[in-house]
Amino acid sequence: MENGDEWLAPDKLQHILFCFSITIIFSLLASLTRYSFLRRRTIWFGSIVSLSAGAAKEVADELGFFKSAGASAKDAVADLLGILLAVLVLSLTKSLSLRIKPDQSGQIRGVEIV
Repeated sequence: MENGDEWLAPDKLQHILFCFSITIIFSLLASLTRYSFLRRRTIWFGSIVSLSAGAAKEVADELGFFKSAGASAKDAVADLLGILLAVLVLSLTKSLSLRIKPDQSGQIRGVEIV
């Protein structure tokens, strides 16, 4: 199962980038939906989709669908790391989003960090 599976192998970076990208993409897609319950939980939605994709890949590895040594706990950790990094980026982006605040006359006075 984990023969020759190093922590710093190139495929670990691929797992991190894959899950990071899936989380970001599906979170952004969820923010565009007309369903308010998804818009309120975009980060959760993206994370769950990404975690499901990573788990499905590991199951497929174990079943022999891909040329690999099988499922790897180290790959799963790399998947989780990619998801956590994406959650961090999305949370920081959401909390530091800029809101332009017009004054009474409709003029833009400044930028407020919300």
